[in-house]
Amino acid sequence: MKEVMLDRAMPRYMVKSMMSGFLLAIVTVFMLAIKTQMAGALPGVVNLMGAIAFRIALVLIVLTHSELLTSNFMYMTVGMYYRTISITKAMWLFIVCFIGNILGAFVLFILMYFTKVMTPEMVHALTATVTAKTVEPTWHAILVKAIFANFFINIGIYVSMQFKEGLSKAFFIAVGVIIFVFMAYEHVVYNAGLFVGMIFYNFDGLSGLGVLKNIVFAFIGNYIGGGLMVGLLYAYLNGSRRVE
Repeated sequence: MKEVMLDRAMPRYMVKSMMSGFLLAIVTVFMLAIKTQMAGALPGVVNLMGAIAFRIALVLIVLTHSELLTSNFMYMTVGMYYRTISITKAMWLFIVCFIGNILGAFVLFILMYFTKVMTPEMVHALTATVTAKTVEPTWHAILVKAIFANFFINIGIYVSMQFKEGLSKAFFIAVGVIIFVFMAYEHVVYNAGLFVGMIFYNFDGLSGLGVLKNIVFAFIGNYIGGGLMVGLLYAYLNGSRRVE
């Protein structure tokens, strides 16, 4: 279905991808607001509240059937395993989806730039978060944390697929997100949204090489965690492979 929409209705697919980036970015701003307004509380409590707040983004994305790169890693790997989609088409879908996710973040921050929502404290928190993701970590630290991030996210999505009722789906999706955010794991689309925010609010604070390092290894790690460790593994465990 996803690849059919990509082929036959590219504008619709791009808008669905942009919605995911938009939702992630707007909830990221919400999380920054919570963290800055709870600055006097215990760090663990602040991080937990931010993680609980951020879970809203993925729940909204999944339940509105928006297109998110990191969940598509799982879906498309299953499709490749069962030979319902070619590797070339899956790679093309990943590229288009990621571009749409980033454009959605741009739309959000363009609109946000004309408001006073982002306070100086929130900009400082954004800068500190981006520095911790680009300048400080090594490439292998980013890679491993990205594997963990998308493993937890997609295992939550996979479990949610066993239920039909919306509240049950939302609960299991939220569990994976809370773990990834609280542990400060690396999610390539979330990170890209942070970098877009920095373009508007503190461009001089961005490290070009650091951003590239983070995007590349978070992308690879997210694919391993969601595509291989969840998608491929459970496709293998749950059914025989289709032979053309």
